[in-house]
Amino acid sequence: MPQLPGAARMIEWWTIVQAVIATAAGVFCFIRAGMNAPVGDDTAAAAALGWLALIVDAVIAIVGPMTGNPCLGDGIEFWVYLVSAIIIPPAALFWGVIERNRWSTAILGVAMLSVAVMMVRMQQIWAGHGPLLAG
Repeated sequence: MPQLPGAARMIEWWTIVQAVIATAAGVFCFIRAGMNAPVGDDTAAAAALGWLALIVDAVIAIVGPMTGNPCLGDGIEFWVYLVSAIIIPPAALFWGVIERNRWSTAILGVAMLSVAVMMVRMQQIWAGHGPLLAG
């Protein structure tokens, strides 16, 4: 299927939205950890919002190639990043529920910031860019 002009940028706006959501969730978790708060409904909801954005990204990654927006980079690398990013928030949240202290909230913050970085890297792979922010 031929690639549409600018098709690799079709999901760029979504990457920005996802990265902002995940970063905000991570910062919020760090603020709550600084307040000595264990993982609660608020931090779990923030992580869940970031996780739902990843599920939408998985749907986009499945539908994209069928609509003329193929992954221009290494597809295997993209899917490894995506599957890993989908696993990280629930794993960190599970840890936070098992070990209820401020450090588990900090771990959830680290997890969400890691996911934000992984989302940006997935966009770079999808667009066929190298590991640096190249045009």
